[in-house]
Amino acid sequence: MSENTVNIKENKMGTMPIGKLLASMAVPMMISMIVQAFYNVVDSVFVAKISEDALNAVSLAFPLQNLMIAFGAGTAVGMNALLSRALGAKQQDKVDTAANTGVFLSICTFVVFCLIGIFLSGPFFRIQTDNEVIIKYGTDYTTVCLGCSFGVFAQFCFERLLQSTGRTKLAMITQLVGAVINIILDPILIYGLFGFPKLEVAGAAIATVAGQIVAAILAIIINIKCNPEVHISLKKIRWHTETVKEIYRVGLPSIVMQSISSVMTFGLNKILIAFTETATAVFGAYFKLQSFIFMPVFGLNNGMIPIIAYNYGAKKADRVKKTVNLAIITAMTIMICGMIVFELFPEVLLKFFSASDAMLEIGVPALRIIAISFSLAGFCIISGSVCQAIGNPIFSLITSVCRQLLVILPVAWALSKTGNLNMVWLAFPIAELFSVTLNIFFLKKTMKQANAYMKQ
Repeated sequence: MSENTVNIKENKMGTMPIGKLLASMAVPMMISMIVQAFYNVVDSVFVAKISEDALNAVSLAFPLQNLMIAFGAGTAVGMNALLSRALGAKQQDKVDTAANTGVFLSICTFVVFCLIGIFLSGPFFRIQTDNEVIIKYGTDYTTVCLGCSFGVFAQFCFERLLQSTGRTKLAMITQLVGAVINIILDPILIYGLFGFPKLEVAGAAIATVAGQIVAAILAIIINIKCNPEVHISLKKIRWHTETVKEIYRVGLPSIVMQSISSVMTFGLNKILIAFTETATAVFGAYFKLQSFIFMPVFGLNNGMIPIIAYNYGAKKADRVKKTVNLAIITAMTIMICGMIVFELFPEVLLKFFSASDAMLEIGVPALRIIAISFSLAGFCIISGSVCQAIGNPIFSLITSVCRQLLVILPVAWALSKTGNLNMVWLAFPIAELFSVTLNIFFLKKTMKQANAYMKQ
């Protein structure tokens, strides 16, 4: 035993039956993710009642918001994987260094995005449209969301600390509290109820950051009180070069992957707005609606990653294999159910956003076409995260770059030249077929390498 290795008590991730363990880890995260999806949709539902321009503003803000989330979530993913592996290997020093360095990186990232929100929100919207109403609404929204983003970065960091030690129910509590606060404040601040000023789109942003800040404070308190396996110390919250490298070795591909999503969304918005602004409103509504399907899978994903990382670090090959197989089956089942809902009830879904006849005419076929890709996406999400958890994040990065930059955008652009808007939506199922092929190859390669390591 090395000097850095201490006698850490065996965590439940190394002993509990896989089915029960994955359920205990993932179900709370899936519930909290569904609630998050709900309050994201509620935001847009309330905003859509102001006008289609207001909905468009929130939709066009998504790439910048998603970029912020990419950095927060990606840093947390890297910290989570490193911390879980250190727990599995019973290396307490590395556990604490990973946690404290993760907190430091979250603070630094907040400062960067605060400055982006304050100084670049206006120019970002003017690149996309010359509609002054959309520009005004959008600038108000992103200035608040990014300028006051310390809550979302702290949430990502401290909730992942709870998840990495198996305390997903506590992480769920913090997310639920934040979501409830957001949902309560949304109509009050957007419409000016109970004597509050009518803030419209800016009110939605304030409600969002208020929920994030309260959830973050609660997550910090719970970590201090209820997470004895991780020791946060103000003196240790600093730059640690080796740990930063390891966090971003896993986390950077995740950041790039989600950032690419921002580029893809920005590019697709430019393609769609050339047809009509209503098409971008449909695309924005789709992104909100699909979160009800994808968020539970991401919750499953978040519950799966520490289990795989822990058992990989502990060299328990059978438990790793069982976790991967069960997660893939569960994810694909969820996504198939979502596909059925989108195929059968697209008009009902769009009417939540006060959809006009023009929006329904565009949106109904759009939702049906895009939903074809859902069943394949479940496999791709899980397989990519398995590669990250085991230490091959470059595979996920390659798949994401190819799917979103080399397939979706070029194919959508090419299909837009037909002059038929419905053809553009076909880029999604085409890209997913390409992604599945790559993911099957990379997952097999990763599992082969992992098995070789765990047999040593």
